Amino acid sequence: MKQSLQLKLGQQLTMTPQLQQAIRLLQLSTLDLQQEIQQALDSNPLLEVSEDEPEPEAIAEEQAPSSDGPLENLEHSASDPVNAANSESAPISETMPEELPVDTQWDDLLPSGSAPPAPATDDSGEGDFDGRNAPQESLRESLLWQLNLARLSDTDRLIALAIIDATAGDGRLSVSLEEIHEGFDEELDIEMDEVVAVLHRLQQFEPAGVCTRNLQECLLVQLQQLPASTPYLEQAKVLLSRHLPQLASGDFKQIMRRTRLKEEQLKDVLALIQTLDPRPGETFAPESVEYVVPDVFVSKKAGRWCVELNPDIAPRLRINSTYAGLIKRADNSADNTFLRDNLQEARWFLKSLQSRNETLMKVASKIVEHQRNFLEYGEEAMKPLVLADIAEAVEMHESTISRVTTQKYMHTPRGVFELKFFFSSHVATTSGGECSSTAIRALIKKLVAAENPRKPLSDNKITQLLEEQGIKVARRTIAKYRETMQIPPSNERKRLV
Repeated sequence: MKQSLQLKLGQQLTMTPQLQQAIRLLQLSTLDLQQEIQQALDSNPLLEVSEDEPEPEAIAEEQAPSSDGPLENLEHSASDPVNAANSESAPISETMPEELPVDTQWDDLLPSGSAPPAPATDDSGEGDFDGRNAPQESLRESLLWQLNLARLSDTDRLIALAIIDATAGDGRLSVSLEEIHEGFDEELDIEMDEVVAVLHRLQQFEPAGVCTRNLQECLLVQLQQLPASTPYLEQAKVLLSRHLPQLASGDFKQIMRRTRLKEEQLKDVLALIQTLDPRPGETFAPESVEYVVPDVFVSKKAGRWCVELNPDIAPRLRINSTYAGLIKRADNSADNTFLRDNLQEARWFLKSLQSRNETLMKVASKIVEHQRNFLEYGEEAMKPLVLADIAEAVEMHESTISRVTTQKYMHTPRGVFELKFFFSSHVATTSGGECSSTAIRALIKKLVAAENPRKPLSDNKITQLLEEQGIKVARRTIAKYRETMQIPPSNERKRLV
C-alpha cells in the first residue's frame, strides 16, 4: 500500500468546557442550580457569596422601567432582557478583559446583583412551624395502634396483621382474602371463616370504611356505622347493595322504578351517599407538598407587564479578591497554578450564570409578549405558540428554547405555570385564523361547567357549539381533550339536580 498525503476541508463544532458548562446550567431546574452553585462554592476557593446589600440608588435604577421598549404593555422586551434583571446590562464578556492584572478590583468587573427584589411576602412567622412540618401518622400506624387496644387471640392478631399489611393507602385491600389465607403456614390450621371474621372486626376501626375489599363494601360499612335514626339510611343501603351499576351509569329512571322512590326522595338518598368517603385511608399522612419556586415574576405595573428574574433562586456570587491578589504572573509553583486555574474556572462559572439569566429573560419576555391576552383574559385567550416561534424571535435554536422552558416556572397574577404551559398546538377556525388547543380545553371546561346536569352535553354537542363559535374540532379531539382534563363522559355526568 502506497502512502500519500491528502488535503480535506471540513467543518466541525467543538464543545469547549465553557460551552458544556453553560448548556448544563441552562437546563438545570432551580433546585438543581442551587446544588450546582453550592458545589462550586465548596470546591472553588475563589468563589464566594456576596453578602453586601445593594445601595438604594442602585435598587431604584434596577427597578426603573425601560424607556425605549417598543411594546405598549410590556415593560421589558426580549431585546433588553437584562435591564429587567439588573442595571449592568452589558455582557460580562465585554466588561471583563481576558488578562487581568494582579491588583484588579474584582467588584468593579463582576456584577454582584442579578435581579430586583421579589414581591414582598408575609413572613410574619405566625402559626406552628413544627406542627406543620412534623411527620403525620400513617394509616398503618393508626390501625396497629387500634389493634393493640383490641382484645384478640394470638391467631386472630396474626390474621389482623396480615390484613393490615395488605391494606393500601386508600384504605382498601390490595390483595384478595384468598391470597391472604393462602399466605399462612399450614401448621397454623387457619380457616377462611376466621379470616373473614377478623376482617369484619377490623372494618369497625377508624376511619370508617377501612379494610374493605371494594367500593361497594367500603360505602356499606360506612352506612352501617351511622345512627339508625339517620334519614333514608335503609334506602341508601338498598341502593348501594342492589343498584350500584345503575347508579354508576346514571340510570335514575330505572332506579326510581325498581326502588319505588320519588325523585325528591332519591335526591335525599343520593345526598346521603355523597357524604361518604370512597377512599377513607387518604385522610392519613397525605403526601408532602412540594412547593415550586418560580424563576420569573410577571406583574402589571402602571398598565404595563413587567418581567423580573427571581433574585432568590441563586445566591449573589463574586470573586474572592483576597485569593485573587495572591496570584503572581511569573510564578509557576503548584499553589500559584492552583489559584490561577480556580480563578479561570470561577470566571467561566460566573459567565455561564450570566448567560443563563440573559437567555431566561429573553425567552420569558417573548412569551409574555406573545401571551398578553392570556394574562389579561385567561386561558380562553391563549394563542397558539410553538418553540420555533420563540427560537426565531430570540435568534436561538429550538433545542436551546426547549432547555430553557423545561422545569422553569413563571409566577403570574393567574398562578404559577411552567414555561412549557404557554406552548400549544393550533386548530383552524372558520375565519381562516388559528385557535390554541389550551383555549379549546378552557372552552370545553366552561361548557361542561354551565351544562344542565339533567342533560349533560355530549361530545357531538360540544363539537357543534364550538363550530358555532368558529372553531373546527373533530368529536374524537373533543373526547381526547376531555379525557386529559379528567372530565367523565356525558352519561357519567348526569345528575338529578
